Amino acid sequence: MAQTVTLWRPTGPEELRLVEQSGWKVWPPRLPEQPIFYPVTTEEYAVKIARDWNVPASGSGYVTRFEVKKEFLDNYEIQEAGGRAHLEYWIPAEDLEDFNAAIVGKIEVVRAFPE
Repeated sequence: MAQTVTLWRPTGPEELRLVEQSGWKVWPPRLPEQPIFYPVTTEEYAVKIARDWNVPASGSGYVTRFEVKKEFLDNYEIQEAGGRAHLEYWIPAEDLEDFNAAIVGKIEVVRAFPE
């Protein structure tokens, strides 16, 4: 059995709807203005983004959790985004299909922040 890494993704209602439509299996393609897909390494960081960014921007924010094959993630460095507590992977949009193929199991919502 492949080793996995637990990742979190803060998301708004539109992206979450697309994940749900996929059967909770894949992340939707990036929009042209979104060259990177950035899952984060801690639930706390995902909560901060979902609560402080997604709620004001779209009325609600969600924290998702999912497992990704470690072997796939080993091809990417963890990036620090504004502090040691803000760690994330930067997956180029053109690699998202391969990233989705490396997800083990389903994407699940673990926190929700309504207005």
